[in-house]
Amino acid sequence: MVTDPADLAATADPPPAPGRPPTPGDLAYVMYTSGSTGAPKAVAVSHGALANLLLGMRDLLGSGPTDRWLALTSLSFDISALELYLPLIGGGRVVIAPEGAATDGTRLRRLIHGQRVTHVQATPSGWRILLDGGFDGRDAVVALTGGEALPLPLARELRPRVARLFNVYGPTETTIWSTAEEIPPDLDRVTIGRPIANTRAYVLDEAQRPVPTGLTGELYLAGHGVADGYLGNPALSAERFRPDPFAPGGRLYRTGDRCAWLPDGRLVYVGRDDNQVKIRGHRVELGEIEARLLAHPGVAEGAVVLRGTHLVGYTVPRGTPPEPADLRRHLAETLPAVMVPTIWSTVDHLPRTPNGKLDRAALPDPPRPGPTDPDPAAAGAGGGDPVVTELTAIWQDVLQVDDIGPHEDLFDLGGHSLTITRISSRIRQRYAVEVPLDAFFDTPTVAEIAMIVHRSLAGVAGGR
Repeated sequence: MVTDPADLAATADPPPAPGRPPTPGDLAYVMYTSGSTGAPKAVAVSHGALANLLLGMRDLLGSGPTDRWLALTSLSFDISALELYLPLIGGGRVVIAPEGAATDGTRLRRLIHGQRVTHVQATPSGWRILLDGGFDGRDAVVALTGGEALPLPLARELRPRVARLFNVYGPTETTIWSTAEEIPPDLDRVTIGRPIANTRAYVLDEAQRPVPTGLTGELYLAGHGVADGYLGNPALSAERFRPDPFAPGGRLYRTGDRCAWLPDGRLVYVGRDDNQVKIRGHRVELGEIEARLLAHPGVAEGAVVLRGTHLVGYTVPRGTPPEPADLRRHLAETLPAVMVPTIWSTVDHLPRTPNGKLDRAALPDPPRPGPTDPDPAAAGAGGGDPVVTELTAIWQDVLQVDDIGPHEDLFDLGGHSLTITRISSRIRQRYAVEVPLDAFFDTPTVAEIAMIVHRSLAGVAGGR
């Protein structure tokens, strides 16, 4: 170890020769997104596209050197670039959220207040976590929400608690955000707004002709934010990135999203045009999950669909049907938790269209998340414990499941990270004790969480 400054200077390598500064056409980053064949797509984004996004958002938000941005998003999600680079070009500061904070609303609220954060970007699901964690508007933040559709009730709840609220939209292929709307205090509907700087939006029919105002078509995006294409995949690039027929020499990206123009020039998001879905802000290709599911030795055929807020997995087994817990473990080895179905159904065969393709619309209704332990004695295992009774009521309300037994596994009931956060928040409100989020993964039953609450209450009483 070198400890003497003179020694350190003597042993340091000479500084590298200054390189050529990047040009707008140089590659800035490559971001992988979910692919329909099970293989991720590598989106190549140039310095020019990234700079256009940053400068456009700087002007839209009025960002400057007094800003403190919360870096909350995983680096695998392209919106993280805005949190990191916009303060950099404006002279502001970045407050990096510690690992695990994104799913702990109370912890986030304290971080925002303690570090005097001025700008927070999160998915609607992330804002739900913050609100459940007690975010009350004491800190006048500028809020950005995107990555999934913003429900009107959530917008109405969030808007009075922030200084400004922006609903933003954009695929990775057009560099993070492409449209934006500042939500007014007296909102009556939520839209994705208008194109940001140097961005053009078209709503076209199947023949790539503009549709009239008010009618639904597919959204195409053009302008300086369009990515270079999919790295190493010219065929797919040619399919999704096309010449712009309305701007000679320009290029546009086919989003696969269904939208409509309002008379005032704002865009309304209607839904997806294919089998790509959004789960808690993450764009998920169902085919990627299915490709991994078919790698399980006990699965002959498999399909995954989105039903409400739950991913549902259908399997045709090879012999004895695999247990849902085994399927979850198999997928979790290579897929993020958001892409692991929470509801499972075993079927004799998958429905097909006349041309042999999977007919997702004909898949049977999945079993409703509910009790998996039919033993009547299990339902009474709480022994009249009022904490077990109260926690059972909280779980039933959050999960929308009746007759939950004290030993039911949370994840077998359709739970996920966001429902855990809501349950934890309700427990804190009822008993003024904190249940660590990790506890729900280690001990995912009402009875086990009740024991943690009892120990916490005993500790509080003993400290008086």
